[in-house]
Amino acid sequence: MTATATAMAGEVARRRTFAIISHPDAGKTTLTEKLLLVGGAIHAAGEVRARGQNRRARSDWMKIEQARGISVTSSVMTFEKEGTVFNLLDTPGHEDFSEDTYRTLTAVDSAVMVIDAAKGIEAQTRKLFEVCRLRDVPIITFINKVDREGKDPFELLDEIADTLALDVAPLNWPAGMGGEFRGLYDLKQRRFHSPDGSDSRLAGPVEQVSGLDDPRIDVLAGPMAGRLREQAELAEGGYAALDIDQYRAGALTPVIFGSALKDFGVADLIAALAALAPSPRPQPAVPAAVDPAGAQVTGFVFKVQANMNPQHRDRIAFLRLASGRFRRGMKLRQMATGKQIAINSPIFFFAQDREIAEEAFAGDIIGIPNHGVLRVGDSLVEKDDASFTGIPNFAPEILRRVKLDDPTKSKQLKTALTDMAEEGVTQLFKPAIGSQWIVGVVGQLQLEVLISRLEAEYRVAASFEPSPFETARWLIGTPADLKAFADEHRGAMAEDRDGAPVFMARDSWELNFVTGRFPAIRFSATRERA
Repeated sequence: MTATATAMAGEVARRRTFAIISHPDAGKTTLTEKLLLVGGAIHAAGEVRARGQNRRARSDWMKIEQARGISVTSSVMTFEKEGTVFNLLDTPGHEDFSEDTYRTLTAVDSAVMVIDAAKGIEAQTRKLFEVCRLRDVPIITFINKVDREGKDPFELLDEIADTLALDVAPLNWPAGMGGEFRGLYDLKQRRFHSPDGSDSRLAGPVEQVSGLDDPRIDVLAGPMAGRLREQAELAEGGYAALDIDQYRAGALTPVIFGSALKDFGVADLIAALAALAPSPRPQPAVPAAVDPAGAQVTGFVFKVQANMNPQHRDRIAFLRLASGRFRRGMKLRQMATGKQIAINSPIFFFAQDREIAEEAFAGDIIGIPNHGVLRVGDSLVEKDDASFTGIPNFAPEILRRVKLDDPTKSKQLKTALTDMAEEGVTQLFKPAIGSQWIVGVVGQLQLEVLISRLEAEYRVAASFEPSPFETARWLIGTPADLKAFADEHRGAMAEDRDGAPVFMARDSWELNFVTGRFPAIRFSATRERA
């Protein structure tokens, strides 16, 4: 191996690209902030529950996110700690934004699953876990809010094991829960993390002890010392030992108890990610999977975001680098069009803040400013062909027509709808008959976000009215079969923004009926960028 190849391999090996997934209100945004704080990326964290300006988490920058205190878009944040480069992708917590979350999970090598100690495994957690399982994404579990009343630790671990069919390996153990909480005991390092003396809910010093039989435990854990000894011994004997290969294979999840709000377990989580989480992995592509150690630069666009800086009307494509050493100013070829794109101003992210990326390696996420050239699902290569797979658009579950309050702003409306369709926020369909565009989304909250952004970013006041259609499917077949179908169902035909044929169904019964009548045509609920 040459010196250059060795240096590049070292850069790849020190990167950890991970997403944080959870059910809404489990504390994901707070944990994101505290990871950035502990990682040195920020110097002060605004609490999500605070009022006014402090209510905004630094990673939630969209107006509707600030108003509701929720995450509805994926943010990317890069920071470095003790020689490890962390690329953190904060995913939407709300289930209506499952498409954005799914595509974000294509860009990571591991995930942190946040679970509320009082609620355990919730519906959205289970859905996101299944997406991770489809892609063999290894997961570290962070059981949050142990300083509040919650379920018994054994109950929580058993629920994870039974519901998700995972082995669990606890890395630490709480000394009491809720009002009885006295700190966390590190099962591997034999350390005890206490609250400070001024407030039993604030994280304080970490002390080394010789083990559970150390008399210092009686002082540190107080009245919870006996329970801690009993439970920790049972946990060590009753649950699987930490096996890094099993974890990376997706069969075992290391578990960390903590409180993001009160800074318990956050440093342990960063340490676990650095020590256990995989460095960049091969990415699925045709004609062959792309090795992160490969010399040529390759990557794929998993997200496009418009108007991150509304004053500049910008559009940023988020590119996950899959291989090679990227250098500012180099040209990459867009596989879908064959165009050479000069990347002169690539950026690294911290939420809204950015800095120019002079170089980047496999696992890094860089932003590419562009004006509608790059789309979700695009593959970029330095020389040899490589088309990345598994980054689809999804058929919408809600279809609506858009009604303008001011008909003179139809041009601005079309621009706005096209922009957001290119981001993957919505689907956009042009019916074969009629002039009104039809917008498709997965969930109701997406419609609220769409209206909010139309007004805030494009100064377009609009509302929605019912569409005669309930769902849509992309049509795949021979030209002759597609023409025969379109001739018979002209009133239900549309095109997406790429001109691909789409069948608009009035309900599931009609979809099933028509599907049965045309077996030569595939009615697809997903479509990938060519």
